[in-house]
Amino acid sequence: MDIKTQKISEWLGTGSINIFGRPFAGKDTQGSELADIFGGVLVAGGDILRHYHNQEEIEQIMSAGGIIPSDLYLKIVLPFLSRPDLNGKPLILSSVGRLQGEEHTIMEATTSSGHPIKAVVLLQLTEEEVWRRFDASLVSHDRGDRADDHRQVIKNRLHKFQNKTVPVIEFYRDKGMLIEVDGTLSPEEVTKEILDSLTSRALLDLSKAPTLPD
Repeated sequence: MDIKTQKISEWLGTGSINIFGRPFAGKDTQGSELADIFGGVLVAGGDILRHYHNQEEIEQIMSAGGIIPSDLYLKIVLPFLSRPDLNGKPLILSSVGRLQGEEHTIMEATTSSGHPIKAVVLLQLTEEEVWRRFDASLVSHDRGDRADDHRQVIKNRLHKFQNKTVPVIEFYRDKGMLIEVDGTLSPEEVTKEILDSLTSRALLDLSKAPTLPD
């Protein structure tokens, strides 16, 4: 582990990093990479929903491009954060709590479960780039048969991102927790940009931490 990773790990502890971005921004890709680097666990809200026992209810909403209602979403996601197998590990959250009004509950839940949110990463991607990646994905078929990967569904998700998720991102910005990264870079470059920003955040926060007397 290099000095940069050591400093971030010291600062992160068992906390969490939440990653946001438009469809095809690479949230799960970067989340998986960060989880590997820091020995953490990737918690993707979409994956949790897909494993919910009442799949018919979830699939009807997701296939139409809808966002899960907050009460149902929190009922499914919040118990997951307190699972015993997550104890003592940092969490990398992939758009967990992306609907306006959920951010307060997610912050409380992560804190009470021992995984307080330390930073929020926004992978910046224009809508034009989303559609370019969408068309490329149809050719390569690199995302499998996901029910929500259809043109009208993506349109709905982009609309909801702008109207429902951007306010959540601004909430974290106002708290000084937001890190913005150019999502059009290569995956390796995006990871480097995230780590550089996290290092700066970690060094700043660690410098402010009170020191115990000898």
